[in-house]
Amino acid sequence: MASLQDQLRGLVYSTEHGDTCPDCRQPIADCRCAEAAEEDRLASLDGIVRLRRETKGRKGKGVTLVEGVPLKADELKVLAKELKKRCGTGGALKDGVIEIQGDQREVLKGELEKRGYKVKLAGG
Repeated sequence: MASLQDQLRGLVYSTEHGDTCPDCRQPIADCRCAEAAEEDRLASLDGIVRLRRETKGRKGKGVTLVEGVPLKADELKVLAKELKKRCGTGGALKDGVIEIQGDQREVLKGELEKRGYKVKLAGG
């Protein structure tokens, strides 16, 4: 990570190109930082989808987290929508992790295995 001085010294706007990316210093239209981050995320996965239940930071309300799905961001969004519809609950997609409201681990395990993923129940 760049130091604070480097972050403050960087070019933010150019009359020639418009807005620039603070990371790669390229015009926003030419920036490939998001694509590189997505490729790094996909490369770091081991092919196993992990399901876990979590209540931390949610005032006691439980959610089921689906982590490690080897799909690109737009395909992951479609999968999240289908899983929420299958469970009949709400949820969200945050940083490559699908959150489904409630304890839906068994339903999600069956649905993901039917789609051909190797699934493990993780956590408590």
